[in-house]
Amino acid sequence: MPFYAVRVWVPDRPGALGSVASRIGAVRGDLIGIDILERGGGRAIDELIVELPSESLVGLLVSEISEVDGVDVEDVRRASDALADPRLDALETAVALVTQQAVEPLLASLARSSLRDFQSDWASIVDPDRIDPAAMVGPAPPGAWLRAFLAGSRASIAPRPGEVAPDDVAWADLDVAGLVLVLGRQGRPFRIRERRQLTALARIVDTRWTELSGRNGAARV
Repeated sequence: MPFYAVRVWVPDRPGALGSVASRIGAVRGDLIGIDILERGGGRAIDELIVELPSESLVGLLVSEISEVDGVDVEDVRRASDALADPRLDALETAVALVTQQAVEPLLASLARSSLRDFQSDWASIVDPDRIDPAAMVGPAPPGAWLRAFLAGSRASIAPRPGEVAPDDVAWADLDVAGLVLVLGRQGRPFRIRERRQLTALARIVDTRWTELSGRNGAARV
């Protein structure tokens, strides 16, 4: 049976998620996973993994969930792996990064892992001093656009760069490496927990970059 990731805005109050689960059951769906992406302003943004008997029930599922008072459906997409665990995926990505033995494979691993873990359309590691990216996966925008985007983001009044940005683009500095990891996807805004996770990945890569630099001399892409 097909599995779907359903991103919903839910009132942050007891019983709200239970009401959503009841509506899922009403269309013969099975709620098998919950991931809390953001909380604030009296609402929570949750990503639910739902098993449905048939793809034809997706529209009815959305209608039923939307009937719950204060609940809005932001996005529904086919889930490639019903047993995926975001926390376990993050740990496995960290292991993959810290075991890299050279700079180029380290950056390539970061781009691939980011694309997978955040289900992005593209990932690019931007070098401000070069036209071409240090690593790229997927149809990323041209380097000139990315550098302009980053320059504009740094000039904004956002209090914490990397956490506040256009909904479909997220970025994090690799301070030691002097690079920037940029991700993009359509249809689903990057949420606070995802942006924090992205920043954590950048810090892991910076730490590994420092280790490789100490062992091999000044590291450079």
